[in-house]
Amino acid sequence: MANPMPLSGRHALVTGAARGIGAAIARALAEQGARLTLVGRRLEGLQALAAELPGEVQALAADVADPAAVQAAFAQARERFGPVTVLVNNAGQAESAPFAGTSLELWQRMLAVNLTGSFLCAQAALPQMLEAGWGRIVNVASTAGLKGYAYVSAYCAAKHGVIGLTRSLALELAKKGITVNAVCPGYTDTDILTESIAKVVAKTGRSAEAARAQFTAGNPQGRLVQPDEVADAVAWLCGDGAGAVTGQAIAVCGGELM
Repeated sequence: MANPMPLSGRHALVTGAARGIGAAIARALAEQGARLTLVGRRLEGLQALAAELPGEVQALAADVADPAAVQAAFAQARERFGPVTVLVNNAGQAESAPFAGTSLELWQRMLAVNLTGSFLCAQAALPQMLEAGWGRIVNVASTAGLKGYAYVSAYCAAKHGVIGLTRSLALELAKKGITVNAVCPGYTDTDILTESIAKVVAKTGRSAEAARAQFTAGNPQGRLVQPDEVADAVAWLCGDGAGAVTGQAIAVCGGELM
């Protein structure tokens, strides 16, 4: 009989956890028995989610692109719940601009939150996982890490970097009991997408329904991915049953990349 609480006793840290995919991942891991540390820039939203979740949960404010803040958060997380053995690098941000209009500041911001943040958090978690002799790192990338999209060159470059980081680190850790994988959602029904639809409406004068259809057009299932669907894939990768799965970039996108 399958263990209903496969992550019982494990300490999982989720970045970008306050809303959307991150919140769905936090709920999925809590349901599987993990002790949870929720990390994000806005403490209030994290605390509200922590109050809803079962089990042991703490909320910590930190900018994942700030090395000192990351180290402090991981030290504080360990102090309460022990070594972090499950890391979900979910914090991310997407901004659009034509390539010619992409400023260096936008480029660096996309790299900082989407790629450097994953690097810093993995470096902070790794000593704790090596000490425990077991670990799971799941990077929430994007289908933009597996293909190109127009007008989001900086975001695509950052997410392609996340995939490369995932594969390289998986090879380094293959014999250490630690797996490293990426989950790559397509367009997902979150607040961030709602904001993107609003921007399309404001810029083009199209209806919200027409703008939404633009985002679902590339999905063979003709719909948006749901956050819980991404969370289910992440939760599976965090368990013992996925111990032979490492270095993979798993697309959760309704068949967009077939």
